[in-house]
Amino acid sequence: MKVMLINGSSRPNGCTATALGFVAEALQSEGIETETVFIGNEALHDCTACGHCHKTGDCVFDDIAAEIGRRAAEFDGFVFGSPVYYAHPSARLLAVMDRAFYAYGRNFAFKPAAAVLSARRAGNVASMDVINKHFSISCMPIASSTYWNHVHGNSPEEVLQDKEGVQTMHNIGLNMAWLLKCIEAGKQRGIDRSENKKVFTNFIR
Repeated sequence: MKVMLINGSSRPNGCTATALGFVAEALQSEGIETETVFIGNEALHDCTACGHCHKTGDCVFDDIAAEIGRRAAEFDGFVFGSPVYYAHPSARLLAVMDRAFYAYGRNFAFKPAAAVLSARRAGNVASMDVINKHFSISCMPIASSTYWNHVHGNSPEEVLQDKEGVQTMHNIGLNMAWLLKCIEAGKQRGIDRSENKKVFTNFIR
């Protein structure tokens, strides 16, 4: 079993990376393989509603968002990490998630996921809610912890002082490992995932 951890910060080794590192350590301690993907700090396209993915199954922009979406098929679980800006996740990460989930949602469905946030002080819970909505609309079990999924600090060194935050990250990893093992045990007993039906409506008819 393998989990992809996505670093949605513009800094490859900042507070978000530190938080994700603790999640990865806990997963590895339970025998789960991990890979951390840094989305980079170059300009990213938002979704342009071009419809290309509906016709081809692939995003029109061939960048890190498309790479994550395509590679999601290889993984059993996901952790999306982000710094907090103005009480919301990184716009860069949201551009990646909007496009990856819209064009490649089939590769994420029914796989556990978790959001991880880092902030100097506040805005974590609102940001976690935004990321979690990608999971809940995609039939993904959400891995929770013993407190809200965030750490505090203005530098990696300060994050290390947030003992409860570090513990929370560790417990996310343990809980996701448990979910993954339960899902695998269910598959071995012939328990398959549900087949969902979709009916699209609007509110004017």
